[in-house]
Amino acid sequence: MKIESPKIPNDLPLKNFNDIFYEEDPELELCQINDSIFDNEMLPRVRLYKMIISNCKFNNTDFSNIDITDVFFDNCDFSNAKMRNSSIHRVKFTNCKLLGVDFTESSFGNVEFNDSLLNLASFGNSRLEKVKFLDTSLESSDFYECLFKKLEFNSCNINSVSFERTSLKGIDISTSTFESLTVSITDLKGCKVSTHQAIQFAALLELIIID
Repeated sequence: MKIESPKIPNDLPLKNFNDIFYEEDPELELCQINDSIFDNEMLPRVRLYKMIISNCKFNNTDFSNIDITDVFFDNCDFSNAKMRNSSIHRVKFTNCKLLGVDFTESSFGNVEFNDSLLNLASFGNSRLEKVKFLDTSLESSDFYECLFKKLEFNSCNINSVSFERTSLKGIDISTSTFESLTVSITDLKGCKVSTHQAIQFAALLELIIID
């Protein structure tokens, strides 16, 4: 699946994330930010636009209702951040730590999570369209009542992920690994799985396979 990459100009000026406090509106755009620490802050309704953000920490920060468009995050730590009701479009997260992030009731479009940690993340009641998870760990994450459209899990750890009340029709999980999942038989209909995974699901259903 092809998705749109962030549209970011070249030669962006350097800024510090704390510069956002000096803006008339809580927004940053058309800049590059490196090595900023923005932990334990509360800054709802932030807007980030056409940026590169590298080696930054946003642990335990409340970014509820954040709007992120055309942004590349590299090696950033969002552990336990609150990003409820967010709009995230044409965004790429590479080598990022998003442990326990609250993404509930958010909208994702043309988003890629690559080589990142998303364990215990919450996506409940979110819409995900054209989203790729590549070489990413999502162990024990929650996708309760989400809408998936053109979504891929490639070589991911999806162990103990909950897909309760979320249809996996057309979703390919065949290259990902898990020991258990929370998903109903109805929502599993049309999901693309490997032969090994089919046997795993049969075991979870307590079916007896006879060769």
